[in-house]
Amino acid sequence: MSAYFVRPAECGYRVLFQGVEIRTMAGKEMMLSVVNFEPCAEVQTHSHPHEQIGLLLEGELLFTIGDERRELIAGDMWRIPGGVMHHVVAGPGGARALDIFHPVRQDYL
Repeated sequence: MSAYFVRPAECGYRVLFQGVEIRTMAGKEMMLSVVNFEPCAEVQTHSHPHEQIGLLLEGELLFTIGDERRELIAGDMWRIPGGVMHHVVAGPGGARALDIFHPVRQDYL
């Protein structure tokens, strides 16, 4: 395995919620995860101490961060400070997103 390049099959894999799966790669200080959502899949309301930023690559998401709710389309981005509650529901066509966390989420490796 390369110290610099990673193929998806070499990444960590985890099912987060029913219909929501991730592939992850981490460095020393930050972590990237590709999130695949089946149609109408839901990420339950939660928070974590990690800072998170993301980009919707494909599909649609109904995203709630704190007390603000938005319908997102491909190309939209978000930022979630550590400790802020958030919730996500995928649209009827499913979705694919990219999340970046700092520091690394050990529970996702």
